[in-house]
Amino acid sequence: MLLKNNGQRLIGLFIAIFILLLLMCASIVYGYTDTTWRMVLDAFQNNNGSNEHIIIETVRLPRSLIAAAVGGSLAISGVLMQTLTKNPLASPGIFGVNAGAGFAVVLAVTLFSVGNLQAFTWISFLGATVAVIAVYTISSTGREGLTPMKLTLAGAAISAMFASFTQGFLVINEAAFEQVLFWLAGSVEGRKMEILTNVLPYLIIGWLGSLIISSKMNVFSMGEDVAKGLGLNTGFLKIMVAIIVVLLAGGSVAIAGPIGFIGIVIPHVTRSIVGIDHRWLIPFAGILGAILLLVADIMARYIIMPQEVPVGVMTAIIGTPFFIYIARKGFNAR
Repeated sequence: MLLKNNGQRLIGLFIAIFILLLLMCASIVYGYTDTTWRMVLDAFQNNNGSNEHIIIETVRLPRSLIAAAVGGSLAISGVLMQTLTKNPLASPGIFGVNAGAGFAVVLAVTLFSVGNLQAFTWISFLGATVAVIAVYTISSTGREGLTPMKLTLAGAAISAMFASFTQGFLVINEAAFEQVLFWLAGSVEGRKMEILTNVLPYLIIGWLGSLIISSKMNVFSMGEDVAKGLGLNTGFLKIMVAIIVVLLAGGSVAIAGPIGFIGIVIPHVTRSIVGIDHRWLIPFAGILGAILLLVADIMARYIIMPQEVPVGVMTAIIGTPFFIYIARKGFNAR
């Protein structure tokens, strides 16, 4: 269903925001511990220190907010990456974000015995940044400079290298494997509010930055030569996109570990709803990405209850069929 004019898109945006808020509330209410909507209201208005109120306030509320922030950030990163590389299967992982973050965490655990989840946050952020810098440096060499094809190839090479190093360290250090396995699987379970508040300023900068460059992304999507002819500084725009992807995707991986498919699936779903105008595409993608991760997280609580499936596994289950569909259809990544 394509929303053809700005009035329809605005109404659709309000509907999506309402669904997002409803799912965030549902994420706080539903889970292994039996709680009700009334208990949730009481927990925030008149907390009596009961087990249910503590779980609502210290476990489920942060989890809901983190899922929304991470899902939205990954989706926006996917939109920017697909437009920049002209690759319909591009996602933040193409910059080596996931692989760089994972390797940094494993390296810290192996060499420095780091075991604190909050320390993982900053270490993985650093690893993601290093990976993106490496991808941009390699793809900028040569006479043609930075091109979408070179960016894609450099990203694939860096991702493969970091992934291989990660596997190598995990093979020789079983203790490290046990410590980081829950993080490498991708999950919003057990994350405290402090982890989100530490990274939130970077995510907000990324969200605002993506909206600021949205009109420029429209120009770039017409082709780099056309964009240059219209006076767009494409080199500066590429650097801006890289910074925003580091902030959004790197921050998301730092909080929840590598969560796949959202950055691939949501941009295509959003284009089918609002078209290719990035002024609408970016905010819609952010909201729909948050919705998808919240739905996946709620489902993850019930699949094998009382145990939970990592939300990264759930997004893979949801996203793999769509990924195959995109690969077969060859959707336009403008």
